[in-house]
Amino acid sequence: MTLTTQGTMPTADYDGTGPFPADLPGSVEPQNAGWRIQAAVTGLFVVLPFAGLAVAVWLLWGHGIRLADVSLALGFYALTGLGVTVGFHRLITHRSFTARRWLRTALAVAGSMSFQGNVIDWAAVHRQHHAFTDRPGDPHSPHRYGTGPLGQLRGLTHAHLGWLFRYAPTSAARYAPDLLADSAIVRVARAFPALCGASLLLPALVGWAIGGNLWSALTAFLWAGLVRVLLLQHVTWSVNSLCHMIGARPYAGRRFDRSTDLWPLSLISFGESWHNGHHSAPSCARHGVGRHQIDLSAGLIRVFERLGWATAVHWPDPGRPLRTPEPR
Repeated sequence: MTLTTQGTMPTADYDGTGPFPADLPGSVEPQNAGWRIQAAVTGLFVVLPFAGLAVAVWLLWGHGIRLADVSLALGFYALTGLGVTVGFHRLITHRSFTARRWLRTALAVAGSMSFQGNVIDWAAVHRQHHAFTDRPGDPHSPHRYGTGPLGQLRGLTHAHLGWLFRYAPTSAARYAPDLLADSAIVRVARAFPALCGASLLLPALVGWAIGGNLWSALTAFLWAGLVRVLLLQHVTWSVNSLCHMIGARPYAGRRFDRSTDLWPLSLISFGESWHNGHHSAPSCARHGVGRHQIDLSAGLIRVFERLGWATAVHWPDPGRPLRTPEPR
């Protein structure tokens, strides 16, 4: 699920309203077997959780859902979700704080269990997104096809999911050379397939241990495994799509940057949907800087800091200037 673009992106012909230039690298789909295999695996990662949801709902009919399955689903959602938000995103991609080596590795492992790609590729894609936000070169901007109604609908689909199937691989050598030089992170990245397997197997084993039978293992596998993966994937992808389309924009950003703060997603995204706040200060450890902006990821980083596991934390600048939100 990696994406790579070489060189700089042409922006001279982009006015912020029309489609991105059609001659960008990756605009032509390759005809090689390797890419087709990768696209098929990506499709499996997308479709399999939906299949799990269908089976889980079918089994739920007339039986109800057990408290153990709900608890396991919430637990694994928090574990893998915070692995993405605190580990993949704020620590490894943006270096919002420095963590002890064991914590850095543990967070990378937890994030890898979210089925969102290996840690190096994830960070490289996200750094490219920040380098070219909502302009040619952004791998998943919802404004890729223009700002007209049909273009926005097509762009929303592209930003949420379609970009995963485009051939535009992001160069880890260019965007994440620091991670390629980190032996522990490289090992975690290589272990990504095994960690995905563990992400589904562990809930089943815990369910079996709790219920003592295969039925308990199956329902835990479905709800705390596949359905949990499905929800977390689409919450993360919603930050790529919805949080560049709707919501408030209290902070000034770079030209063409349309990132927004979308409060309804704040709790289930662990604070990631305070996206305009994040884009205004990418290396800040807290994205929701307002008094009532819930940011559970920042709260966990604060705990790590007090335990002495995290240092050099980049907390918000209280003097960061606001601007009048633009009409959407």
